[in-house]
Amino acid sequence: MTDKYQNKYRIPSARLQNWDYGWNAAYFVTICTKDMDHYFGEIRDGVMDLSEIGKIVQTEWLKTPEIRPDMNLELGSSMLMPNHFHGIITIGENEYNTPMTDDGRDAMHRVSTTTTTATITDTTYKNAFAPQSKNLASIIRGFKSAVTKTARQIHADFVWQSRFHDHIIRDEKSFYTISEYIQNNPLKWADDKFYSEEKIAI
Repeated sequence: MTDKYQNKYRIPSARLQNWDYGWNAAYFVTICTKDMDHYFGEIRDGVMDLSEIGKIVQTEWLKTPEIRPDMNLELGSSMLMPNHFHGIITIGENEYNTPMTDDGRDAMHRVSTTTTTATITDTTYKNAFAPQSKNLASIIRGFKSAVTKTARQIHADFVWQSRFHDHIIRDEKSFYTISEYIQNNPLKWADDKFYSEEKIAI
């Protein structure tokens, strides 16, 4: 990732409402189950033991770039926890996110670098330049839908939280810091802000 990150993922605005979520950038997303129910498995001795639904989530996430080849997606670190999912996904440069300015230059690379964090609904994003099916929200929406369809064959009550958490990754240092956090999450489950006692049995 080091070579690929050089000057590639730049953040044009510190204000969420000015950010186009179809733009070329790396995103850290967290998606929780409704009521923080434990559908995905349990932490045992610092290791995540996946349930059948947890395995479905893992499989569907790994299929994401294949399902959307035109968006030039790349997956980074990911981790399932008992009641939530963490993942890094990069939307690469593609035909939908390279708007040109009047002077013919790529508008995405004429702006300053910063970062932002938000909690949003799946329908919050509005692409300024791309179809609504070519942004981060559409990726997450499709992923959640695919998981839900299969998971309900195992547990009829399975449901995601309607919102998901989003963080635009600012630079290479942040990318690796977040990646490390994701990988170490099971070891720090008791201190996790999403921690809850087991609520359901799969």
